[in-house]
Amino acid sequence: MQEMIRVGILGATGIVGQRFLQLLDGHPSFAVTTVAASDRSEGKPYTDACTWRLGGDVPRAALGLRVQAPEPPLDCDVVFSSLPAEVAGPVETRFAQAGYPVISNSSAHRLSESVPLVIPEVNPEHLGLLDTCRDAMGAGGGFIVTNPNCSAVMIALTLAPLAARFGVEAVVVTTLQALSGAGHPGVSALDITDNVIPFIAGEEEKIERETRKILGRLQGGRVAPAGFPVSAQCHRVNVADGHLAAVRVTLGRPADPAELREAFASFRALPQELGLPSAPAQPIVVRDEPDRPQPRLDRDAGRGMTVTVGRIARDGVLGHRFVVLSHNTVRGAAGAAILNAELLLAKGYLKPGA
Repeated sequence: MQEMIRVGILGATGIVGQRFLQLLDGHPSFAVTTVAASDRSEGKPYTDACTWRLGGDVPRAALGLRVQAPEPPLDCDVVFSSLPAEVAGPVETRFAQAGYPVISNSSAHRLSESVPLVIPEVNPEHLGLLDTCRDAMGAGGGFIVTNPNCSAVMIALTLAPLAARFGVEAVVVTTLQALSGAGHPGVSALDITDNVIPFIAGEEEKIERETRKILGRLQGGRVAPAGFPVSAQCHRVNVADGHLAAVRVTLGRPADPAELREAFASFRALPQELGLPSAPAQPIVVRDEPDRPQPRLDRDAGRGMTVTVGRIARDGVLGHRFVVLSHNTVRGAAGAAILNAELLLAKGYLKPGA
């Protein structure tokens, strides 16, 4: 019988922390043994410290756990972090310096030169940075691996097959982002009801910079960002879950919309080859209806790990356009981090009791 990897979750009482617990419930390789959160929750039973806001009940693994401080040492083999960016940076560094593998959903280290920013279907070779990361973290042997911003995930995932087949020269993207992306309590009801907010602090810069890092090349111990420009505008909309992006792209060679459709629909990569537990059979699903994808209808595709593309067409300015949707707290957050951990386990970077 396979020995389980013991998992600690930092920021376990927040929306993404809850999603980690939900997605890890019954996982074949990972077992949650420790939960950690802020001072106001420390020492309390998890069920007293956390107001459960997802569907269903609190996972059984969390029922007997008491909330710890988010500081090493913790009784686990690997740490999943959903800490707020303003505190995550130094905390995650301390865990890595203490020897823990840190799988982070936070933005704090995504653009650090020594830290891999990974979508397993797109750039698994960027795990080659881990030797550099370990050196940067000191003698403890720990490291940090990050997953992208919740919108950058779906944008980079859909650009990857286009870049491989046609080349990409320029990208313009407009996002319509769900309320859950702001955490809880998030946006005031008085602000978002009957409204669209055309500003999300820091979001446009994250999409632009992270997309280019993900699609860049590993060269000499660092990632050289992709050479094409990315321009993003971000909006908060009155939808519970599911981020949508309207993408316009200039390709490196002429292509018909049918060729783009085939590139999306046929896309498979290393997680599918390895049969990783969280990997969807199809990373990208194409809908041909003129009014799809829609958050309510399509966000749960592939248990929330598949992104859905539609409205593939020629564009009179940049050449091509399409719409993409993904579940922002699953593929865009906790599910992305868990898939990264599954890839690390398959590649031998994680071991029980390490």
